[in-house]
Amino acid sequence: MDWVSSWKATLFSLLEDIPITLRPLVSSISLDGTSATTLILNRHSGEVLCQPFLYNQSCPDALPEVKSIAPANHTVCSGSSTLCKLVSWWNLKVPNRESAVLLHQADWLLWLLHGRLGVSDYNNALKVGYDPESESYPSWLISQPYSQLLPVVQAPGTSIGNLKDSIRRQFGFPDDCIVCTGTTDSIAAFLAARATEPGKAVTSLGSTLAIKLLSTKRVDDARYGVYSHRLDDKWLVGGASNTGGAILRQLFSDEQLERLSQEINPTVASPLDYYPLKGSGERFPIADPNLAPRLLPRPNSDVEYLHGILESIARIEGKGYKLLKEMGATEAEEVLTAGGGAKNDKWIKIRERVLGLPVSKAVHTEASYGASLLALKGAKQK
Repeated sequence: MDWVSSWKATLFSLLEDIPITLRPLVSSISLDGTSATTLILNRHSGEVLCQPFLYNQSCPDALPEVKSIAPANHTVCSGSSTLCKLVSWWNLKVPNRESAVLLHQADWLLWLLHGRLGVSDYNNALKVGYDPESESYPSWLISQPYSQLLPVVQAPGTSIGNLKDSIRRQFGFPDDCIVCTGTTDSIAAFLAARATEPGKAVTSLGSTLAIKLLSTKRVDDARYGVYSHRLDDKWLVGGASNTGGAILRQLFSDEQLERLSQEINPTVASPLDYYPLKGSGERFPIADPNLAPRLLPRPNSDVEYLHGILESIARIEGKGYKLLKEMGATEAEEVLTAGGGAKNDKWIKIRERVLGLPVSKAVHTEASYGASLLALKGAKQK
């Protein structure tokens, strides 16, 4: 798969999709990309030097080296971190490797629009080792020979410069249209929900269960896959469980989920206690790579079975928020819901009871909406 060409083609087809009548009104552009999707380019020509490392690609060969230089339990101490990808490439000893530059997916796509090579944002740069608290790369990273490949880092939604003249003329954007630093897809989805006060949280019920909580305090623990992204003067603390929609889909069709949910009484607690996983292994809120799924005993009634599974996932969500609080994060006060699970009103009522918090569906959950809010932030700084 030629990822680079497909990403570029997609970006320009999206620009083409903007109605001609609206193009003169566009004052600012930003976008989000998948965290830890990594490209390595020639610093002078912008030529891509190798296949991109995708977000879920692991480089176990580099992990011992990264663990030997980084603090214990740091976010980079995972085989799929951006830093592991950089170290793995560096150790191939490609000719002229010193003249390369590392960019994340969002950085590279934005570069196509503004033309200033080597600019990133502090959300994307977290997994390469950037410290958003001190707004710098730590000394243990700067002292490495490959540190010269690291991009310049700015806050998300910061103006990088004007849109390239050639693109502006091609599409009919205004002369003063700017391009702003972006963010990761999960943070863009959080921004879309407009949870702006400490204690506000967003649970994303997709194929997995991901929780993000706005906190005044930073919390990080790689054992549980918990790390904090900076959002202006606050911290977005997150963790992700392997439970979620994927196991529901394995057990029930969409039609069954809808029909059976209607028969559940969400005010009554289910006595069934499951740990719904597709396979063995959990990271958050229990760090156990061998944790086995628990989906038995199965009652005769499908309604009772679904009730038990929905309630069990809600309990895991509750344990997640409890663990973040124990780690020192701001206590959750309200939970907004994104993802496919947000459509299930009975599940929202079950979660409200189990969590003991107000739970509602977020009005906006599209990452693209969050990226446009970042572009708006940049436009206001003009």
